[in-house]
Amino acid sequence: MQLTVFSSTLAFILAFIVGFGRLSKYRPIRTISAIYVEFFRGTSLLVQLFWAYFVLPHFGLELSAMQAGVIVLGLNYGAYASEVVRSSILAVPKSQTEAGIALNMSPTQIMLRVILPQAFLTMLPPFGNLLIELLKGTALVSLITLGDLMFMGAQLRITTLRTVEVFSLVLIIYFIIAYPLILGVRGLESKFSKGRA
Repeated sequence: MQLTVFSSTLAFILAFIVGFGRLSKYRPIRTISAIYVEFFRGTSLLVQLFWAYFVLPHFGLELSAMQAGVIVLGLNYGAYASEVVRSSILAVPKSQTEAGIALNMSPTQIMLRVILPQAFLTMLPPFGNLLIELLKGTALVSLITLGDLMFMGAQLRITTLRTVEVFSLVLIIYFIIAYPLILGVRGLESKFSKGRA
């Protein structure tokens, strides 16, 4: 749960920074943002974890398994989430921006008061899906020695020799953790969609 909370917080922050970066009027910012997104979407999460935990120490940067897990999961899912932010903002009709200009609003006011409230509703379902995917992705950190749920399940299977029972229990626990998140996202969607056509 710690891993999920910390990495999803990082991913959420990066999603907005990079999402806005992809829409920037400055080409260098757009280019750097695009490189980040394509790199993390185009390489394996498992390889990224191995690289952060096993390769970075060769360059003098040693991370704990928890630090490597949080950073890599945050960077990886942040790249996917940034595309959600970017596409949701672009999905808001241009007439909304024009209406803000007609009301003499600044670009910042238009973004905060007109565009983002509408875009946020579009972002919620894919954000919810990414959060569930991130939760399930935390199982990979067991391969870099972090004692998470999956790691403990594997250890228990070795000591008890009860493969079916142990991994069935792990499966059920993951579902029990994920289901409230699913319900929470549905509740947010319902709350934010009230009063909208």
